[in-house]
Amino acid sequence: MAENKIIETIELFPKINAELIKLLRSLSPEEWVKETVLPGRSVKDIASHIFDTSTRKLSMQRDGYYSEKPEINSYQDLVDFIQKLNSDWIKVSRRFSPSVLIVLLEVADKWLYDFMKTLDPVGKAEFNVAWAGEEESTNWFDTAREYTEKWHHQMQIRLALGKTGINSRELMFPVIDTFMRGLPYAYRDVKRDGTVKVEVTGEAGDIWYLIRPEGKWQLVDSLQGVASAGVKLSDDIAWKLFSDTVKKEDVEGDIEISGDRELALPVLDMRTVMR
Repeated sequence: MAENKIIETIELFPKINAELIKLLRSLSPEEWVKETVLPGRSVKDIASHIFDTSTRKLSMQRDGYYSEKPEINSYQDLVDFIQKLNSDWIKVSRRFSPSVLIVLLEVADKWLYDFMKTLDPVGKAEFNVAWAGEEESTNWFDTAREYTEKWHHQMQIRLALGKTGINSRELMFPVIDTFMRGLPYAYRDVKRDGTVKVEVTGEAGDIWYLIRPEGKWQLVDSLQGVASAGVKLSDDIAWKLFSDTVKKEDVEGDIEISGDRELALPVLDMRTVMR
């Protein structure tokens, strides 16, 4: 998939939001406090985090309200600031009952959806998608990033509870496709030419191609000839790996690498979350 192709996600938000509320309403008290793959984070903590990201975005982008304006001089400064915000909020929101949290989620996510629909998809986003190495992003890409956040956090909740995932092609493929926009940045330190084929199998699968014309890696729709390096993995492994839900060493045995192994390895190190 070429880099300049818009990924449509806005109308998927109400669908995954409804799935989350349905799931949360069904949980027992024991399930709310069950630990997830995120260290020290329960099911309720992740649900609270989803609410926090919605209200934070609304407060800053819709209302122009910034409670803090930190000095950010590096990618790590940004990561540290975001993690502090996340940690602070989870501590506070542990005071909320599950019933209160569900109502807050319903309201906040409806407001967020209504707001994002007003944005010009190709206009400049207020926040860049840092994990893709962008200094400036379009609204559609920032919206797609927001969608991947809500999708993968809900999947982490479902994973912890042993519940069926929201992994139909309609809901999951845009996540994988958005994640793949991080591939050129994942190859930023690879200074030699070559071509890379990334194949994701399963219902949300597809093939992505990466080339390096004029010294800069970019996604293209197709290749002429055989790729220098190939990576093949399932959609289930792909979302978990790129969202830092599993460790690379735990899934490497289930990933097929062909051709130039060294050239293929940066795919496995790509991360699309800020931590």
